[in-house]
Amino acid sequence: MAKKVLVVDDEKLIVKGIRFSLEQDGMEVDCAYDGQEALDLATANHYDMILLDVMLPKLDGFEVCQNIREFSNVPIVMLTAKGDDMDKILGLEYGADDYITKPFNILEVKARIKAIMRRAAAGQPATEEKKVDENTIEDGDIILDKRNRNVTILGTEYNLTAKEFEMMVLLVTNPKVVFSREDLLNKIWGPDYPGDERTVDVHIRRLREKIEPNPKEPKYVRTKWGVGYYYQ
Repeated sequence: MAKKVLVVDDEKLIVKGIRFSLEQDGMEVDCAYDGQEALDLATANHYDMILLDVMLPKLDGFEVCQNIREFSNVPIVMLTAKGDDMDKILGLEYGADDYITKPFNILEVKARIKAIMRRAAAGQPATEEKKVDENTIEDGDIILDKRNRNVTILGTEYNLTAKEFEMMVLLVTNPKVVFSREDLLNKIWGPDYPGDERTVDVHIRRLREKIEPNPKEPKYVRTKWGVGYYYQ
């Protein structure tokens, strides 16, 4: 089945170029040119990926991302202006999985899209998974559903973004193994990811806010000070 992508940007030439290139690779592409149109399409359709510009009419990209995260964990990649680090950080805070800086090379865009889709479809490879079935990992309080990409803890279900889920799978299947920020950046985002280690900290903080009874004193995703993060 063809992958379906929503491309959102108010610059029609950019949308046209991305759409043409993705369709050449056999993907189905819907387009939106303002935030409200993007939110309406995301609500009414299933997408495998959303490319979302920050600066949009009606609703900006952050508002769209935040609203989508209330009902979907579809991978979202923000399109940000070159050198605007605050946009990148805010995008991650609002639930984006990744960002691409404008101006961009369309070949890089396609490579990043395909890499994220592969990880979203397959989940992070695990080492010593405790499986209930091929799509479920269970360990103590935690059940990871690889098909729906969510986590259940003590009977409460939490929807995670693609990156949050991949980190959970990696940590849960490697208990007590401490991963540095660089380790997590390489394993989850890939060695060619242009971002820095703050990306990891933002995602860990968001993840804790969702799943931890007390994010300030985490029970599951813990910090080894000066080293990195691990699952207990």
